[in-house]
Amino acid sequence: MTEGNDFHADDEPKLFTALLRPHRALSRKGFLVLMACLSVISFGAGMVFLSMGAWPVFGFFGLDLLAIYVAFKIYDRRAKATEEITVTASEIRVRRVSPAGDVVEWAFNPLWVQVDRVEHAEFGIEQLFLVSRGRRVSIARFLGAEEKASFLSALLEALQDARRGPSYNPVT
Repeated sequence: MTEGNDFHADDEPKLFTALLRPHRALSRKGFLVLMACLSVISFGAGMVFLSMGAWPVFGFFGLDLLAIYVAFKIYDRRAKATEEITVTASEIRVRRVSPAGDVVEWAFNPLWVQVDRVEHAEFGIEQLFLVSRGRRVSIARFLGAEEKASFLSALLEALQDARRGPSYNPVT
């Protein structure tokens, strides 16, 4: 899905580039330590219930541990998504890669694009959008409110530079 001009601005100097990824709370090592601790606790608690004759409870502790493992694996898979936003003098390109590796790209003319935001009085910026020709593309979905504010400031500055156009230094 591409909007705007068909010219690819790969050779132009980049005024702004951001590669956004979801926040990852645990490293691989942290995940292994957490699962080891939960395994020891679940096994110990399960053994207590097993010794009291409540043997089905031991199995439920195993199911709980399996559910936590699956939830973290799903979380880890979703954390592979990325969003890259690049601004040049002639183009704004948004490239989104899903966790499955599917790529969707949008290209906008920086002269016509507008940045729209949804703001909450207490929580700050909740959503950012690039709007052009009736299309509205959500950006920076992985960022928190303060990060979105900083990102928005840098993006607006790059858009102003793009609208000014390239500066040429004539050789005399």
